[in-house]
Amino acid sequence: MRLLLSCSELGLGHVSRLIPLGKRLEKHGHELFFFSGGKAYELLQKEFKNAYKVTPISWYENAHGILTSASLLNMFFPLPLFNMEQNRFEMKNSNAWETIHRYYDLRENIHTIKPDVLIADGDINALRLALRWKIPSVYVANTIRPSYGISSFLSPGERFLERYIKACQKVIIPDNPPPYTVSEYSIGNIDNMGIDDRTEYVGGFVDTTPVRGGQEHIFAPISGPIGTRSQLLKTLLPVLEKVKTKCIISLGTPGKKASAKIGNHELHTWLTPEERRQAMMNAKMVIFSGGHATCFETIKYGKPTICIPTQPEQQGNAAKLEKMHCSIVAKNKKQLQKAIEKMNTELDTYTRNVQALSEFSGRFHGLDRAVEIVESIQG
Repeated sequence: MRLLLSCSELGLGHVSRLIPLGKRLEKHGHELFFFSGGKAYELLQKEFKNAYKVTPISWYENAHGILTSASLLNMFFPLPLFNMEQNRFEMKNSNAWETIHRYYDLRENIHTIKPDVLIADGDINALRLALRWKIPSVYVANTIRPSYGISSFLSPGERFLERYIKACQKVIIPDNPPPYTVSEYSIGNIDNMGIDDRTEYVGGFVDTTPVRGGQEHIFAPISGPIGTRSQLLKTLLPVLEKVKTKCIISLGTPGKKASAKIGNHELHTWLTPEERRQAMMNAKMVIFSGGHATCFETIKYGKPTICIPTQPEQQGNAAKLEKMHCSIVAKNKKQLQKAIEKMNTELDTYTRNVQALSEFSGRFHGLDRAVEIVESIQG
């Protein structure tokens, strides 16, 4: 089969799913063509020969993180923005402009590729292309109709975009089935949306076979765009400086690897996959923003968490983990300090809860099932 795969670049969770899915499909002998923008495109280009760059769509973000009010305004109007990575002011195009250009970027090679199936991870533009050119499509998503941190102003737009999801042959949710769905509040009620008959909860795309380790330190993996990382560090570092337990902090900035030791704490610009695995496996608790991929890492290793969400999807994940008594949500330094104290006091209870969730999650092999679904699609 000739497969066109496209993913959103709003965070790297989408591309982190698309890469292993692509590797597995490639191993099965399929011909693959990848599309994305920003950092996601760069990662795809390193892993696959047929990677195409398209116009990225992004939120309005500065050193304080994602600005909701500015992002709403930026949907229709260009706004001035300080580019923290290039240290200069520039105009950020409106989301409407980005959306139109992305669609035509995707369409440019459609006649040459002639895909048998289109796979979109969080990329509604690709689904629109599939509907327009009558290409069978599969949608991979852990966010469909979010109910946390989303302005009601966006509801009509969400309902409008759902028509492209309804046109898919299959919707794959890389999460546990209810009632243990981590992204439940971001997915919404699929029955009300009219997609229950084509939706399947396949389990996480990472290997969720339970693994147990020690309880030697606090692990804080920082991730996301530079503004989000900056916001997290401003909350995290002042609190962890006062904690006596050893802390391992990964700043999530790939490039030249550097490390520093401050008292009993280790600070790393980034960690290799093996170093990250060891840090996660031997943590007594994990402090993170609530990204979907990292949620399943913590579940795999049975680690209770403290979530500091910086955007709506993470707020939903954090709220569900807290409801299952596997996590505590903290929104500022004062709440984080109290959360660490509470977690230390009730560590055994939280650990038992997340390990029970780990045993349930380990029953599913999401990547294997996703490949089966894609291969079952008939043109």
